[in-house]
Amino acid sequence: MVATDILNQHYSLSQEQIDFYNQYRYIKLKDVLDEETLNYYNVIISNKVDELNDVETPLEDRNTYGKAFLQLFNLWQQDEIIKELIFSKRIAKIAADLMDVEGVRLYHDQALFKEAGGGITPWHADQHYWPLATDKTITAWIPLQKTPLEMGPLEFSAGSHQILHGRDLSISDDSEAQIEKRLKVTDYKHVIEPFDAGEISFHSGWVFHRAGTNTTNHIRKVMTIIYMDKNMRLKEPSNDGQQNDWETWCPGAKIGEVINTPLNPVLYGN
Repeated sequence: MVATDILNQHYSLSQEQIDFYNQYRYIKLKDVLDEETLNYYNVIISNKVDELNDVETPLEDRNTYGKAFLQLFNLWQQDEIIKELIFSKRIAKIAADLMDVEGVRLYHDQALFKEAGGGITPWHADQHYWPLATDKTITAWIPLQKTPLEMGPLEFSAGSHQILHGRDLSISDDSEAQIEKRLKVTDYKHVIEPFDAGEISFHSGWVFHRAGTNTTNHIRKVMTIIYMDKNMRLKEPSNDGQQNDWETWCPGAKIGEVINTPLNPVLYGN
């Protein structure tokens, strides 16, 4: 068996897991990838990030966003082997099953490498940045190594997709302070857990999440894949971030029409 065989093998979700996601809009799933595949992509993605990263500012001189992670987008266009991971039918079908849709398209991928000593990723909701007409969106957060609490794994406010306050905030010190204050007066559970090797989380576009600091001497390496319903339509952007995302990740898409561009292929479903 080659390291990538598992990428197209079926992963069975129980009804209990689907119900959990529907209630809390996040879920962590163990053994989505095996150790051989994880190690294989760790090396390849790390090498590509090293090649493409052009950040020269020392960590201590960056703002909060810059300290949170090194961020590179759409590596599937840069490397055919990485493309095999991003186009994995195994992961895409999990996304479709959790959202209860017939199929999913790629919105974009991104590598998020939190350097040794890297700072927090402030509370935020991803869909603030997305010019998408519905909430049928989901992100697969794929750690490329076992991720203990000391590395700053992803944290969730379970069920917080129901909160409207804070949705208009970009990732910043302000979003961390305002959303933290709002969440403290709610009953939504703050989930802070390590990730085993091969464990992947999935979260919706409106659930609030954050990550802690990386206090280890190793880089926290994560690859993410953002999926949307294959029938997702473009909406009129409501902020500069959404306008930028339209032009960058959905070029040529038209408002009110299905986002069917070369950058948004169907990854699962006809």
